[in-house]
Amino acid sequence: MPKITDTITTGDGACTVRLFTPEGGGPWPGVIMYTDAGGVRDTFDRMAAKLAGYGYAVLLPDVYYRSGGWAPFDMATVFGDAGERQRLFSMIGSVTPDRTADDADAFFAYLAGRPEVSGDRFGVCGYCMGGRTSMIVAGRLPQRVAAAASFHGGGLVTDAADSPHLLADRMTAAVYVGGAENDASFTPAHADQLDRALTAAGVSHTIEFYPAAHGFAVPDNPPYDAAADERHWAAMTSLFDSALRRK
Repeated sequence: MPKITDTITTGDGACTVRLFTPEGGGPWPGVIMYTDAGGVRDTFDRMAAKLAGYGYAVLLPDVYYRSGGWAPFDMATVFGDAGERQRLFSMIGSVTPDRTADDADAFFAYLAGRPEVSGDRFGVCGYCMGGRTSMIVAGRLPQRVAAAASFHGGGLVTDAADSPHLLADRMTAAVYVGGAENDASFTPAHADQLDRALTAAGVSHTIEFYPAAHGFAVPDNPPYDAAADERHWAAMTSLFDSALRRK
């Protein structure tokens, strides 16, 4: 898939992004893909290129750009290495809801100005930490988000004042949430609470659990599950095809 690397100016600096597009002439509906906690790396380049192959212009931003030239994480070992685990969680903590929303506003403006991209409402998708990000963006910038997908996302329902589920009444996007089984960060009780919030707000949504562990859709994660990965692609492209394609 064609790919360009660019820089988007945000309120906090310069964010490196990659834009993947299909072969041939556009324009195509735009989607932002948010990574898991490991950040942008080869696995997500391949995932963004795959999504582009379904007919989308896919923006892959470095949400850790505030950390400067950070070194990539090895997802097979990061949680077993005390130093790397500390570095990872420090970087995760830098991605606050306010920063997420501010950055997304700049990302959407960028997509809207690209000749490869059609329309002014977009899709967002994310994994793990990025799954939470997708829900935050859908709630904080509803005028920009037509479809939001979260896969093995954690922290979608918490007791905090900034819990994503509390944004349900602001969402106008179609929402898909694919949870992992036996995942303490998104349990059946959390799913029920999220479902009730989205239903009360009149949000079109699907919430389901995959018979796979947290991290099932990202190939360089140790819990990766090929069958669950294939299912997630079918669910995500169905959502985006329905919500983003011009009828």
